[in-house]
Amino acid sequence: MNILVVGGAGYIGSVCAELLLNEGHQVAILDNLSEGHRAAVDRRAHFIQLDLANRDGLAQAVVRSCPDAIMHFAASALVGESMRDPSKYFRNNIANGLNLLDAMTAADVRQIVFSSSCATFGLPERTPIDESFPQRPINPYGESKLAFEKILRWYDQIHGLRFVSLRYFNAAGASGKFGEDHRWETHLIPNVLKVALGRQPHVEIFGTDYDTPDGTCIRDYIHILDLARAHILALGASASGSYNLGTGGGSSVRQVIDACCKVTGKEIPVIEKPRRCGDPPRLIATSEKIKRELGWQPQFQALDTIVTSAWKWHQQFPNGYGD
Repeated sequence: MNILVVGGAGYIGSVCAELLLNEGHQVAILDNLSEGHRAAVDRRAHFIQLDLANRDGLAQAVVRSCPDAIMHFAASALVGESMRDPSKYFRNNIANGLNLLDAMTAADVRQIVFSSSCATFGLPERTPIDESFPQRPINPYGESKLAFEKILRWYDQIHGLRFVSLRYFNAAGASGKFGEDHRWETHLIPNVLKVALGRQPHVEIFGTDYDTPDGTCIRDYIHILDLARAHILALGASASGSYNLGTGGGSSVRQVIDACCKVTGKEIPVIEKPRRCGDPPRLIATSEKIKRELGWQPQFQALDTIVTSAWKWHQQFPNGYGD
């Protein structure tokens, strides 16, 4: 297939583009590089530097790329920032996303795989979370993702645009080429590994008194390669739908830090801090629906495997992509 990967210079998009190319697909990557990195663009792909706010330029880019389908990763994705600047999130994640959908319908591109989020669920009443759970976001980031999911349903009904929304939990790890390098890093594993690399003095634990075995929050970590595989399988979906992506298990903050110590062989100092507002004790997904309907099976579930892949990449690129 000919695939346009929007946001393909970012963490998840770059690995998805890599796997698509490895499997013989033609790939064009569109990114404005505000969060992504030019060095994260696979050299085998055609690169288009463009902002989704540029409606005319976007319409032309979609026509020229002539894709069979689009993978849409481009978004603002920091929960805390969304609470300070909701306008940015609604403009980037909804208004600019609409520009993409309009460009698709004008060019008669009828298939999209959308990068959604577990943030659409808000604070779950129980775990594991499946697709039937009520979606009640507690921040503008989650609200923007949910709003776009709803928009996709209307574009499917009105324009015949087939979509698959993939709701991620905690993406982690790296491929051989591409890894996690955010300009403002909020994810636990890369921040712990920065301490092992000597780039940060310590890692912070927010809350040690949760109702969990060791008192720290539990999250469902999914290897970036398993995540990318789910996107490729989504291209073969026969109907529109939404799927959760997790492993059904979970690791606590302390377990992640212990795994990083084991894998790196480094001592990682910890500072304990009070809870952050809005952090649920557990966020764990069940992915039975995508396993049943699309045949997805995660291959790299072990926490040590995920951390090892991330550590290898960070050792090779201690300063990230360097831009």
